[in-house]
Amino acid sequence: MARGDDLSRPKGTPGGPSYDPDAFGAVAERLARFFGTPRYLVAQTFIVLVWIAYNIFVAINYGKNDAFDPYPFILLNLAFSTQAAYAAPLILLAQKPAGRPRQVRGRARPATPTPVRWRRTEYLAREIAAVRLAVDQKADRDEIFEVLERLTQAVERLQPAGVLDAEAADDLDDLDDEVSD
Repeated sequence: MARGDDLSRPKGTPGGPSYDPDAFGAVAERLARFFGTPRYLVAQTFIVLVWIAYNIFVAINYGKNDAFDPYPFILLNLAFSTQAAYAAPLILLAQKPAGRPRQVRGRARPATPTPVRWRRTEYLAREIAAVRLAVDQKADRDEIFEVLERLTQAVERLQPAGVLDAEAADDLDDLDDEVSD
């Protein structure tokens, strides 16, 4: 079979190195998790402090030209830039699960959901729905005034005109003034 007739690869596939995306994703995730550990941060801080202290010591005692990375620490800055250039894509790759399109990830539950997280989310969704229902059913000011007016009219119809003494009439007027305010 001729070299161009290799049916194991689709036509037009570049002949460069191949890699397993799942294995690469797993390595990226391990590295991304390592970059955020206290062990890494302490080690990096220690290396930077030793780097700066050594270069300052050499520059003061033997001259600035003898230090391998004098004061503006350009080499240290280059090392940080290189680390950031590799760390940022690895962290982004670790956040994206391999083999699942973005649209599906946004809508679907993960294959192995964490029960506590989903229970909390469902609980919060139920609570929000209950609050919305309660707000919809809450009586507003006009409804309360309507009911109060009907009660006042019913009391007035039940009481004969002269039965209310002056003190009771004053109490009703005071109550009416408080509700109006």
